[in-house]
Amino acid sequence: MTHLIPFTKYHGQRNDWLVVAEKHVPKRLPEFARAILDRHTGAGADGLIVMLKPGTRGHNARVRFINADGSEAEMSGNGIRCAGLDLLEHMPRRRTLTIETSAGVKTLEKAKSIDGKQAFRVHMGAPILSAVEIPFNPAQTVSPILRFLLKTRAGDLPVTVTSMGNPHCSVFVADFETVDWARLGEEIERNEHFPHRTNVEFVRPVSKDEIEVRFWERGVGRTNSSGTGSCAATVAAILNGLTDRRVHVRTEAGTLEVQWPEGGEVILTGPAEKVMAGTYLYRG
Repeated sequence: MTHLIPFTKYHGQRNDWLVVAEKHVPKRLPEFARAILDRHTGAGADGLIVMLKPGTRGHNARVRFINADGSEAEMSGNGIRCAGLDLLEHMPRRRTLTIETSAGVKTLEKAKSIDGKQAFRVHMGAPILSAVEIPFNPAQTVSPILRFLLKTRAGDLPVTVTSMGNPHCSVFVADFETVDWARLGEEIERNEHFPHRTNVEFVRPVSKDEIEVRFWERGVGRTNSSGTGSCAATVAAILNGLTDRRVHVRTEAGTLEVQWPEGGEVILTGPAEKVMAGTYLYRG
């Protein structure tokens, strides 16, 4: 049977997402996600955002983030800005949006446009530093988890482990040319220390207010940018004394801004852009 599935495509710094309303999503969500996200036989994107009615009155929406491999992510910093832009299609005068995610309720504020694109300040919540809550094994590991020696095929790597509602492993590097970071990212994603797998960031400190990052995302692979990854990389840099608390994060697709005030929550600022709208012919 063929289903006609309306979708809209957005990207946040070239991390692209398809948005589909819950009422149009077939019952077998993982299979559907893998099909529509395929870049050769589907509409193609890094992830799928399912838009649902909010569970609490006064909130604007509830969202689910589905990775390209059909697994579900708790949170996406780029994806939630795309969801915010989709909501503005129906409520353009709103200045603030409240969106429910598996990682908690997130607030988005309209920000000054970036390169002509609508930008948002996303209140991401406080980073999670406890091994039990990340989760990271062994659970008794002293928190915060700084310079933990992770065994890899490239040798023991000192890593910093955090969570932004989804697990992250940050590796500091001097450059990206002498490190096979994509292969390492693929390996670390499934390391036995991470029971739910992990996102991986390779971080090159530039100055006290700037870092450059490459991203390997759990369930997706290499991505041009990552919102939660940019936040985790910044938190790791701050914890290791490498930067101040307001950082410009240079990705392969542009720059995001991350702030982590002492004792406060992480705030991510970046753009989102609508790419297309269409109908996918799903045979399933």
